[in-house]
Amino acid sequence: MIKKYAHLLVNYSLSLNKGERVLIKTTTLAEDLAREVYREAIKIGAIPEVELDFRGKRRILMEDGNDDQLSFLPTLYEKAIKEYDAYISMRAPFNHAEDKGLNKENLKKRSEALSPIHKIYSERTGTRKLKRTLCEYPTDASAQIAGMALEDYQNFIFRACKLYDKDPIASWKKVRTSQQKIVNYLNKTDIIRYKSLKSDVTFSVKGRTWINSDGQTNMPSGEVFTGPIEDSVNGKVFFDYPTMFKGEEVRNVELQITNGKVIKWKAETGQDLLDTAMKIKGARYFGEVAIGTNYDITTPTKNILFDEKIGGTIHMALGQSYHQTGGRNESLIHWDLISDMTNGSIYADGTMIYENGKFII
Repeated sequence: MIKKYAHLLVNYSLSLNKGERVLIKTTTLAEDLAREVYREAIKIGAIPEVELDFRGKRRILMEDGNDDQLSFLPTLYEKAIKEYDAYISMRAPFNHAEDKGLNKENLKKRSEALSPIHKIYSERTGTRKLKRTLCEYPTDASAQIAGMALEDYQNFIFRACKLYDKDPIASWKKVRTSQQKIVNYLNKTDIIRYKSLKSDVTFSVKGRTWINSDGQTNMPSGEVFTGPIEDSVNGKVFFDYPTMFKGEEVRNVELQITNGKVIKWKAETGQDLLDTAMKIKGARYFGEVAIGTNYDITTPTKNILFDEKIGGTIHMALGQSYHQTGGRNESLIHWDLISDMTNGSIYADGTMIYENGKFII
């Protein structure tokens, strides 16, 4: 199954070609997947390089690093983001609470130092000059956060990526075709309204580009998304799916928005974290609005790579916009918040296009 996963990532998600340079980045826990991705890249004739992080690497830097070390840009990573053709990040965490209790000033310094590289990353991935794929390798840490045994979590990932299908690439191409019809429709609309029992929010997407997320930039995927006109978002929205921020859980977030700006906010769990996020520049405006379409993902796992794709949900992201949508909001964060829509509806220019978790167009 790991070989099947690697084949999908290299040949579909990255669509890697002969001679293209690709950076494969993960942790030592995902050595077997890194090996098979490397093997697939070599078979194609690409030029792969691998970077494996060890347990505690970031924590050591944050605890013991001086200003010069905190501001130093990783040489291979910087070169890859600026010059390479492809980049694959395979998340394989040792501990989701690794950043807890770290020096906040050092975290801020590191974030600011990496900001120019993140900007280039956003620009190049937005135009596909840098083909980027993010995926997940099953680890005990992520399985525990998801409330699953490791074997069950592994099966959850494989199913979400359609690896149990006879031809996963063909399955993802079907997703692409199906979602393109939705994107074509939405690209002709102006006012979108999300309405459910606890939410009623409207925004304009006129002139913005809806993106068909079909398993290339993320694996798994299954969503359509865009960036709203920044000052057009109005109403209230309740996000009932748990989410993680800085390694800690935030639950049942309620926002009130006027002319694009979040003016009131509260969370049942994690209010301090929500308060902290709202102090970050650009975080009180939305960089993304989206609709999840992956019905192979049926339960939240507190992992945004999967949860935001759940069929029958919508999500809205506070902070940074995706350039390819035409969004203009800038921020150091992009925080996706998810809401169940199995008892909700979506309207486009007054016409219901989505009801009880499914498109009806």
